[in-house]
Amino acid sequence: MATDDVPAGLWLIGIGPGDLGHMTERARRVARGCKKRYLEGYTAVLPTEQEALLESVVGPWERMMRPSVESPEALLGESRNDSVALLVVGDPMQATTHIDLEARCTEEGIGFEVIPGMSATSLAVSLSGLQSYKFGRQVTLPYPYGDYLATSPLEMILRNLEGGLHTLVLLDLDPTGMGSDLPTPMSPSQAISTLEAMSSKWLEGEDGRDSTSVAVKEWEGMLLSDVGTKDQRVCSGSLEGISKIQGGWVHSLIIPSEMSDNERDAFSRRGAM
Repeated sequence: MATDDVPAGLWLIGIGPGDLGHMTERARRVARGCKKRYLEGYTAVLPTEQEALLESVVGPWERMMRPSVESPEALLGESRNDSVALLVVGDPMQATTHIDLEARCTEEGIGFEVIPGMSATSLAVSLSGLQSYKFGRQVTLPYPYGDYLATSPLEMILRNLEGGLHTLVLLDLDPTGMGSDLPTPMSPSQAISTLEAMSSKWLEGEDGRDSTSVAVKEWEGMLLSDVGTKDQRVCSGSLEGISKIQGGWVHSLIIPSEMSDNERDAFSRRGAM
């Protein structure tokens, strides 16, 4: 596709999770055809070796971090008269920030189009062997920030468990919360420690809360590491066991509710390594 074939506007292009081989042919053609390309670098990340290959796939690119995406005046200004690609690892509309870009472009009369990509969230559910219709609302587990520790992720997990629903838990990538620096993905041990700290704080909140329901290390779970890459790994077991697993870079967890016989078999086949 020649550059002139891509109309002016902002193109949100999903490049799939972790491996550029997941990009659709249309995503590749449009990205190559845009006059400017940015890689959004804070809601998800590419492995280093894949990032090194990106220019050979789509052409020269620049990194764009959270401040420039959430205050997108410069990005929208470029998109008014030229074709601009914002490349997003996974599926571009998984993040609320990107939905805001659609609203801004509509308000300002700037062309806007999304080219979907395979998301790490859908891939994680598929790799788990658990039934997709039994998943409840997913949560993001943030790094503690100073003395502040939200308990809302734990509360959502508990609500899902009470409703017989599994929970996909995305682990934070940014300990600063600012989205300005290159990501530092949360490790499994940090994730379990954070859930334990949330549990302790939650139990302090009201009398009569059941401590057995938040014995976090005794929960069953599944660790999904580097999904969509050649190094992807899925392990199951207790969260205590999962907290000791080393290696990998970007992780997520699944906290299962009551499992069917088929799901239990799938869970057992993914026994912790």
